[in-house]
Amino acid sequence: MQTTPKSLRIQIGIFGRTNVGKSSFLNMISGQDVAITSPVPGTTTDVVEKPMELLPLGPVVFLDSAGLDDMSVLGELRVERTMKALDRSDVALFLVEANVWSAAEENIVRIIKEKKKPFAVIVNKTDAVVPTDDFLRKLSSVTDKVLCVSSVSGTERNTYLNAIKQILVQLCPEDLLMPKALIGDLLPPGGLVVMVVPIDLQAPKGRLILPQVQAMRDVLDHDAAVLVVKEREYAAFLRNLKEPPALVVCDSQVVMKVVADTPPGVKCTTFSILFARFKGDLIELARGAARIGQLKAGDRVLIAESCTHHAAEDDIGRVKIPRWLRQYVGCELTVDHYAGRDYPKDLEKYQLIVHCGSCMLTRGEMMLRIQQAKERGVPVTNYGVAISFVQGVLKRALGPFPAALSAFESVSH
Repeated sequence: MQTTPKSLRIQIGIFGRTNVGKSSFLNMISGQDVAITSPVPGTTTDVVEKPMELLPLGPVVFLDSAGLDDMSVLGELRVERTMKALDRSDVALFLVEANVWSAAEENIVRIIKEKKKPFAVIVNKTDAVVPTDDFLRKLSSVTDKVLCVSSVSGTERNTYLNAIKQILVQLCPEDLLMPKALIGDLLPPGGLVVMVVPIDLQAPKGRLILPQVQAMRDVLDHDAAVLVVKEREYAAFLRNLKEPPALVVCDSQVVMKVVADTPPGVKCTTFSILFARFKGDLIELARGAARIGQLKAGDRVLIAESCTHHAAEDDIGRVKIPRWLRQYVGCELTVDHYAGRDYPKDLEKYQLIVHCGSCMLTRGEMMLRIQQAKERGVPVTNYGVAISFVQGVLKRALGPFPAALSAFESVSH
């Protein structure tokens, strides 16, 4: 892992009407021609992403979106993509032109506030039009974070960039600036974690998959140690340890074997369950798993993956989980698959949602998906929790997380 994945970067969305200079603003911040600029409205047709290091924030990704007032032939699709970018954003920068405040601006502010996104208003193109005092007073009634810039002024770039950094530091929630631990808070200083990593057809050649690498780094960041083994060698290595490990973490696909090989006094869980907590609401996902046993013939299940990949012959989301669910409930189920950032609007037609570990989504995106499911009364769980459930070892895998275990038991009884 040579660079910070986009899903672990602070997501900064740039929004506004068409032709207010959003793309020019992004180019000014990055110091590069990242986005195409033109006086023709609607030049930006899809979300443009620009990852960069923005100290003192660290790794961020800017999302340049199409105008929310786009009325072109493809406008509806562009606006839909922009709304998805807003859902994904941790903070929003709302660009306007000096002395222009219409129903379009009011609507955009309303949407941003409804989605509870911290935001600032950026008055662009001040080289062409100077904002009046009345206009600035109007903006101060909308937010106390207002900045006037000219995206085409090369001489003022550093001044603008420093001001934008200050605003972003104020806007970013504390948990973004000081992210929660993935695994480190489960370990004593100097503790040992054994990670059981199978090498199968879906493992990238010469590399480990992203969740495994992230978990290893988090262990090291918390002054603990990692022993990495394959499932075939796990039991032998465990016997050779002078003291039992503080925690065992395995791939979900070998959880039944690892639980069987792990002494009762040693806590164990899966990478996917770690990410269920790190990226979402493990308590809610544990409750959702308990509903698997209530599925009936003909029920519809949604399998949601945050990444897009060519499915292998025995793909975990496309083949194995549907098979395990059908075997567990003993009847035929209708299973739909959605990948990437595609997520159905009509969730109410499903009796269960099984989501991947969401390593490619931000925590905000995953929490939004869980909330959307809750609002429609649809139970939601994730790959690792569901697999441990159908394998009969979920209580053991939730052992390190007492609140989630209690939630699961409260529904399953």
